[in-house]
Amino acid sequence: MNWYIKGLKDYVNFNGRARRKEYWMFTLFNIIISVILSLLESVVGLAPFLTTIYSLFILLPSLAVTVRRLHDTGRSGWWILIGLIPFIGGIVLLVFACLDSELKENRFGPNPKWDENFN
Repeated sequence: MNWYIKGLKDYVNFNGRARRKEYWMFTLFNIIISVILSLLESVVGLAPFLTTIYSLFILLPSLAVTVRRLHDTGRSGWWILIGLIPFIGGIVLLVFACLDSELKENRFGPNPKWDENFN
């Protein structure tokens, strides 16, 4: 849960790097919350109002953590636009998100995994 809250706090931070753990834990909690809201809406019989509001709320933090994850793999944040290509773009972003971090430091800053483990 700390990774999710960290992602929400850094909602406008498109600089720096995000390790795989930060990205995937943020994504996991996003999915869990979305599923719970969808189930709640279907049980109560509501229109998808709650999930729409949540999706709008989480849009900017999701973009920020994805850009920071791309930075961690040594790519520009502009690579996020490849996700606009149907099917193939999503697969490319998935592969990029799964790749390991670049070593100690790259042009986007120090490796957060290195700082956490060795400082």
